[in-house]
Amino acid sequence: MRLVCISDTHSLHHRIPDIPDGDVLIHAGDCLGQGTLENIEELNEWLGTLPHRHKIVIAGNHDWAFQETPELARQALTNAIYLEDSGVEIQGIQFWGSPWTPTFMDWAFMLDRGEPLYRKWQLIPDNADVLITHGPPKGIGDEANLGFKCQNVGCFDLLDRIQQLSLKAHIFGHIHEGYGEYYRGQTTLINASTCNARYEPRNAPIVLEI
Repeated sequence: MRLVCISDTHSLHHRIPDIPDGDVLIHAGDCLGQGTLENIEELNEWLGTLPHRHKIVIAGNHDWAFQETPELARQALTNAIYLEDSGVEIQGIQFWGSPWTPTFMDWAFMLDRGEPLYRKWQLIPDNADVLITHGPPKGIGDEANLGFKCQNVGCFDLLDRIQQLSLKAHIFGHIHEGYGEYYRGQTTLINASTCNARYEPRNAPIVLEI
């Protein structure tokens, strides 16, 4: 199965130079610019032009409409499978998606570190093959430039949970500076952030064969 991974497009998806074909297109959140239903409708139209047989989308901290008007948001996204603490099986592969990230300022789908996030990660089933979260685990593709220093801002409880699983892949975004592929045991971890730190959509989609 060929996975094509993008994230953090912030409604700039039309400016991605080239999106390779594959079996499953995965968007790991922050797909919207202003976070509106209109943004979703425009994204949905674009998704409908892509050749991938399956498309999976999760929300991120900029994707307000999925949190504030969830039913309308889901109705508007007809050209993709939307996952929110939920899963789907495609060709025998178990996918699970979750939008949550540790609290930072006042954005969508954020929870405090510790018990609130721990409970969300415990929902990930033991038989998951491909995990899609918006945020990274602690220490992997999570180094953010906070102006005065760089800091690893990923979630420790998410790292702890993925260490308990036998994942083929973990796909995330959120920290634009962390774009790239990482490896931990048999698991490939991908920070698929399309936008760089300047919110320019210059990072190429990452393709993974599983």
